[in-house]
Amino acid sequence: MGIWVINSCNSWNLTSLTHFFSDKFSSRNKNVIDEMKSSHLNLTKETTIWKAWIGFNASHSSGAMFIGIINFYLALEYFTLFQSDHFFFLFNILTIGFYVWLAKKYWFKIPFIGILITLICYVLSYLIIFI
Repeated sequence: MGIWVINSCNSWNLTSLTHFFSDKFSSRNKNVIDEMKSSHLNLTKETTIWKAWIGFNASHSSGAMFIGIINFYLALEYFTLFQSDHFFFLFNILTIGFYVWLAKKYWFKIPFIGILITLICYVLSYLIIFI
């Protein structure tokens, strides 16, 4: 049963690590990059759109990695916690479901499929354990 949770974490971590270490999230248009580096947010002039973009991608990836690593650790060391409490599964399913929605609405096919696989594994894990 725990293998489904572990597989969920592995697919989630692979997606977030790929995002974190990829250089593929920049614009192909050099002018856009230059504009981002010289444009400030409406919120503040203390940073540029480019720095905010880099920071967003790093924080987004590290947050996703945190979710995956914590769940992987809990599944390996404290699987009885997953078996005894609906909260962990339901929180993960809702969180990852939100990421699936984001990927479908705003991103592209590859992260959508990767995150959808993660969601399916979590739902199957939940059904196997609690139904």
